[in-house]
Amino acid sequence: MDRFTGMGVALITPFADDGSVDYTALGRLLEYQIQNNADYIVVLGTTGETPTLTENEKDTIIHFCIERIAGRVPVVLGCGGNNTQAIVDKVSHFPYKGVDAILSVVPFYNKPSQEGIYQHYAAIARASQIPVIMYNVPGRTGVNMTAETTIRLAAEFPNIIGIKEASGNMTQMENIIKNARHDFKVISGDDGLAFPSITLGASGVISVIGNAFPKEFSKMVRLALQGDYKNALPIHQRFTELFDLLFVDGNPAGVKSMLNAMGYVKNRLRLPLVPTRITTYEKIKNILEQLNVKA
Repeated sequence: MDRFTGMGVALITPFADDGSVDYTALGRLLEYQIQNNADYIVVLGTTGETPTLTENEKDTIIHFCIERIAGRVPVVLGCGGNNTQAIVDKVSHFPYKGVDAILSVVPFYNKPSQEGIYQHYAAIARASQIPVIMYNVPGRTGVNMTAETTIRLAAEFPNIIGIKEASGNMTQMENIIKNARHDFKVISGDDGLAFPSITLGASGVISVIGNAFPKEFSKMVRLALQGDYKNALPIHQRFTELFDLLFVDGNPAGVKSMLNAMGYVKNRLRLPLVPTRITTYEKIKNILEQLNVKA
């Protein structure tokens, strides 16, 4: 489980001008992450625009990533939805070679009760042959998984090894850290809250900005995990303005604009998502120039 300590990168899916998946850019981006100290890679998560990918594209992307990563860092596969049985069927039959854990979001749109959320994850945990990381993001799903439900699941299912907590509720996060089993990982789902979350006992972050700044952001995370807050805080503060710009026009529009300005990917998204506004793009370019990043 220590493999999921530090900075995981919520990988984007690059698209070519014709809207197809740009595997050349994807391979280049994976190498950039690994060579610059990303601790693990999250494939087919929210930041990867997974709802707009076909099943064939998803299969090709995960196998491409597994082959390119080649065991150098752990791979976490996004595997969530609001049809519990469909997820159970998928994790029951998935060829797990090369995948180290699954990341499964709280069911969205259905707005289940806490008991429904508990039963959902219990079914996934029973079906999965590899570790499960839960993902609480009420801003997207429409329902919050409470600390009590998270703690209950952690206590009853040893293969549920952690949670990506993106509620923005630091009290809730602290409650989980304090009361869940000792080896249960609480992972920040918000770049801007990664530093304060680690000071409370979180085990790291699944990061969006890590797509663009894996070396710098992973250094901040590692320093904070070592208790060196004095040197971690200035790195965190260096990126404060970028944290806001990443999400002002939605995710992953912000980070794709950033990566485009840095020369890594086309500034393409799939509808219903669209690129950032020109004003946001120009602000991102200006900050990159201030950070001495070639734009």
